[in-house]
Amino acid sequence: MTLQESVWSETESPRIQSYTLTNFRNLPQIQKLSEEQQFEMEVVANVLPFKANNYVIEQLIDWNNIPNDPIFVLTFPQKEMLLPPHYEQMASALKSGADKKAIQELANEIRLQLNPHPAGQLELNVPTLKDGTKLYGMQHKYNETCLFFPSQSQTCHAYCTFCFRWPQFVGMDEMKFAMNEGEQLVQYLREHQEISDVLFTGGDPMIMKAKMFRTYIDTLLEADLPNLKTIRIGTKALAYWPYKFLTDDDADETLATFEEVTNKGLHLAFMAHFNHHKELSTGAVKAAIKRVRETGSEIRTQSPLLAHINDDADMWAEMWRQQVQLGCIPYYMFVVRDTGAQHYFGIPLVKAHEIFRNAYKQVSGLGRTVKGPSMSATPGKVLVDGVATINGKKIIVLKFLQGRNPDWVSKSFFAEFDESAIWLDDLKPAFEEKFFFEDELEQKYSGARKLEKSS
Repeated sequence: MTLQESVWSETESPRIQSYTLTNFRNLPQIQKLSEEQQFEMEVVANVLPFKANNYVIEQLIDWNNIPNDPIFVLTFPQKEMLLPPHYEQMASALKSGADKKAIQELANEIRLQLNPHPAGQLELNVPTLKDGTKLYGMQHKYNETCLFFPSQSQTCHAYCTFCFRWPQFVGMDEMKFAMNEGEQLVQYLREHQEISDVLFTGGDPMIMKAKMFRTYIDTLLEADLPNLKTIRIGTKALAYWPYKFLTDDDADETLATFEEVTNKGLHLAFMAHFNHHKELSTGAVKAAIKRVRETGSEIRTQSPLLAHINDDADMWAEMWRQQVQLGCIPYYMFVVRDTGAQHYFGIPLVKAHEIFRNAYKQVSGLGRTVKGPSMSATPGKVLVDGVATINGKKIIVLKFLQGRNPDWVSKSFFAEFDESAIWLDDLKPAFEEKFFFEDELEQKYSGARKLEKSS
């Protein structure tokens, strides 16, 4: 079925059915797997969050291609997602019949070893009002943009196994970002006129019922903030539950809220997460994209580059082409963050750039809006810009796309060539003792990189 031939009908209006650690063995597709495979999933799902739904299971996963199907790996736990010592610890505990409390305590011990808040999120990004109130449901890392975590959006229609926000979902409240009060968000925006963009994130803001989402939006719109130009929504809903915008009982109200934003003269940027072109294959997702765009919203697409899921240049090129044809704007290819199962999903930076370049050269200029591969690291968003040879020395070229210090933006710097490096902290400067930003980062942010490494 081609892109044009795949259609959706309003008679296709399922209710969402979620599958988690408690009931995934009830699925007929899972029951066909061996008991060993099912136990491996159980072990991993006791540490890392796991949630799938009927749309993902019935329309996106090819159950004849298990365990290699990319959407299966994207949503169902795999043994290798835990490091061997962690896997053995949890497997032994489950086999011994340990009680629920003991299992939870062991899971939390393991989780704390997985760098739950990378890039200084907890230590450096939490903003403070002028009266001293810390806003733990927000992050403000770059001048122009602040992130807002509504407390009602701390889950998703399904969970991505790679997700760097996994601490939001595992029941460790001290690791969560969440916020109830839209009024405090408005107060912070008034106090920080440099902010032009508010990014609703989570979890997934589109898990909220439309009435709750509208209360936050109305609070922002009624404040009539002159500095607010863009509202962004970071969401996987189009890929994981397109019926949110089609046949859910609040679909029309959700879309009407989008229109309210655009009619107010603000830009609504719908930041859609698509990790594989299979997620663009159904009639439902195409119809949902059309409805969202009809509200005046722009859909920008992003994904990390993931081993076992999308580490293929041809796949990325095809995904970008389909996105452009559907009216979406390719925006970012990310590098997997240094948290959770990075060891499983991570790809060496040199290889990541090679995949990006080989995909980029296959698409027209309309697809070349995409930036990457980009690391959201402690100092900022760092682009892997390629490999070069200077005075006979092979190096990796890097560039800031965003920085904690705006003066770093668009500055290039150079690292020793290292085929195995998968993150910024794995790299060494090519021509100097330190990267140009390190002293300032150390001075201003109290040794953030050391804090990050020791967490």
